[in-house]
Amino acid sequence: MSEVTALRRGDDIAQILDALLLADGSYGHSYAMRAGQDARSSDDALTLPDLADAAYYLCLLHGRHPGVIDHAATRSADNAARRWLIDAADAFARERAYLTQVTVAAGPAPSTAGQSNCEAIVSQQRHALDMLAQSDRRGCAMGAAIALVLDWRMARQLLDIAALRTGIEPLPCALPDRRSTLNVARAIGGDPAIDRAIQFGMRQLLAQHRGLWDLLQARADIRRQQR
Repeated sequence: MSEVTALRRGDDIAQILDALLLADGSYGHSYAMRAGQDARSSDDALTLPDLADAAYYLCLLHGRHPGVIDHAATRSADNAARRWLIDAADAFARERAYLTQVTVAAGPAPSTAGQSNCEAIVSQQRHALDMLAQSDRRGCAMGAAIALVLDWRMARQLLDIAALRTGIEPLPCALPDRRSTLNVARAIGGDPAIDRAIQFGMRQLLAQHRGLWDLLQARADIRRQQR
């Protein structure tokens, strides 16, 4: 967990979220970082079974509709976020289809000790995200949606590598970019209570993503010990 401090009066919510992403996002997780390594040049790079495992569990977490962004769209009454939510929901629908395609091509999750427990854990994570994205606390669902859009790039990098290794041409990602996403946070924020809720939603989603990477790393370590 990062040491990013709570919001104080006058703090810019967009800057706070950007700092949270850098501190707690997937790019800071050692296992997720390995997704960007070329297996031909590093013994520490993710293998195809590792990638299949990640795609499978990402699909369990984010492969169903409605998802985090879809739920947030039904909770937000902020006109400043409406266009962003429509664009983000449409783009993530395409990401969901791509995730499913890559998961099928990569094959089933590799047999690993504790498989049923792992699936139960990710199902619990999915439930936690559903509750978060349906929160009545103004700003909370938006914080989760913003976090997903910003943090998905790391998962997307992993999916693209899995796609290439299974003969699929990666699709361009149409999710809103970092600047426009942070601008939306700034547009709907400004009130201390809403800013705290946005930050809470983001922290919680990033925590679930970190938990998923931790689980995938543990599963990979078990498989390596079984060789």
